[in-house]
Amino acid sequence: MVIAAAPRLSTPAPAVSAPTGHRDTGIDVVRALCVLGVVLLHAVMVGVTVSESGPVFENASDGTGWIAPLSWLLQVMPLFFVIGGFSGLLAYRRLRDRGGSATAFVAGRVHRLLRPALFTIAAVGIALAVLTVVGVSPDLIAVAGFRYGQPLWFLGVFLLCQALLPAFVALHDRAPLRTIALLAAAAVAVDVLRATTGNDALGFLNLAFVWLTMQQLGFFLADGRVDALRPGVRVAIGTGSLGLLVALFLGGVYSPDLIANINPPTAALLLVGLIHTTLFSLYRDRIGRFSRHTPVAAFTAFVTRRTMTIYLWHMPVLLVMAGATALAAIVGGLSLPALDSVEWWAARPLWLVTALVLTALVAVRVDRFENHPSPTATDSRRRLVLGTAVGLTAVVLLLVLGTTVSTAALAVLLLVAALRLAGRSGSAVPAPAVVA
Repeated sequence: MVIAAAPRLSTPAPAVSAPTGHRDTGIDVVRALCVLGVVLLHAVMVGVTVSESGPVFENASDGTGWIAPLSWLLQVMPLFFVIGGFSGLLAYRRLRDRGGSATAFVAGRVHRLLRPALFTIAAVGIALAVLTVVGVSPDLIAVAGFRYGQPLWFLGVFLLCQALLPAFVALHDRAPLRTIALLAAAAVAVDVLRATTGNDALGFLNLAFVWLTMQQLGFFLADGRVDALRPGVRVAIGTGSLGLLVALFLGGVYSPDLIANINPPTAALLLVGLIHTTLFSLYRDRIGRFSRHTPVAAFTAFVTRRTMTIYLWHMPVLLVMAGATALAAIVGGLSLPALDSVEWWAARPLWLVTALVLTALVAVRVDRFENHPSPTATDSRRRLVLGTAVGLTAVVLLLVLGTTVSTAALAVLLLVAALRLAGRSGSAVPAPAVVA
């Protein structure tokens, strides 16, 4: 059945929490909290023990009962992509109003996402080389490289979504309901094919369909269409999504562990995104007032400036903490608490606070790579498409083959090439901010 495009409604402009300027401080504080949630989730999942053969790095959540309920609190990726769609749509339209092009928008996104990644990956590659030279176990180095590379899926998928944003904005302008319905239907179809064929690899198609759907939902939020719905309708959408999600969990269709639903992503995350979006819309005014409190505004400003830097560097920080903990235990002849034990949980608050503080300190030192002005964007769409593809290849390389000295070096070369293709010689101008 073909779903007709929604007519252009005369809806109110989206509520902006900030009294002046383009920033929506309510959106900004929610995005900052999402980043905080990601760091906390990954930090609590880091497990370090010492066996007779040496240190062991594990996922502390494997086989536990606490990860499922915790995932309902800290699985924020659907909302993050909704916010990415919200911010991206407004930034793109502002750029167009100033006479900018889709090519310039995407080139700015490529620069702002890949430049900090270039330096992070180079630093990790050098660190792995040093560990190899000093004689650290190859197995331990391999585990560290694998753990570092796992969160990089977000970089690749977010880059893809932002690169396609101008095209999907055009589709949204012409047929908003049809576009999001087709994307959501494709995500569900992938899950059905995966279940009926038993081929889990098919699920990775939803790295596109699930997250593009969430980005598209952000367009509706930015247009004011979500806020224009009566509160009762939004409550019905949110509670209906929650009820369907619980029913799917109870029926065994999806795992109640929302972290398990991200690799590969499933359509369950679409319902999570709907729940989060309706909640944000219903409490938007309160969130806006909360965001203007001085301490909250300071926290938001700190994270907003360094969103990708924090995301890219928090895992290396956690790995250094894990290595330092293991080394201290070995040198001091101490035994580390068993994972998930009372003693282990008692040490978690200090571990989490240390992770946040060290990540913040690192981010302050290296955020210039994220906020450095970009070169003049290329005016060649072909160069830009090639550059984006090369950048995505660098990320996929690390995800598929793991992060080693050689793969990191190759990824760095590919990222350099991607950045050169996205720009051209000329005076430097500020790039459109990824988190605008």
